[in-house]
Amino acid sequence: MTRASSDGIGSTVSHNGALNDPLGLTIAPNGDIVTTNGNDGRIVETTPQGSQAGVKLVDNSRSPHSRPGAGTLFGLTISANARAVDFVNDGDNTLRLLH
Repeated sequence: MTRASSDGIGSTVSHNGALNDPLGLTIAPNGDIVTTNGNDGRIVETTPQGSQAGVKLVDNSRSPHSRPGAGTLFGLTISANARAVDFVNDGDNTLRLLH
């Protein structure tokens, strides 16, 4: 079996600012990129042009790490009507809904 090579590493859309170890990602109906941060319990919305348009703290617990919100947020989706974001909170073992 031959191994295929990568087509490249992509290009950076946004970095630094509110992004802090992004783990989860989804695309909003308006085309914005929504990510969960792995190091601070925040969800970040970024435009396709790279502008970080919004930040929301959704977990400031200290579980499972000592930093508030660290290691808690993972996968996420946006509802079909774009009124809510569903995300996994590993810190308290829940699936959350953010309106």
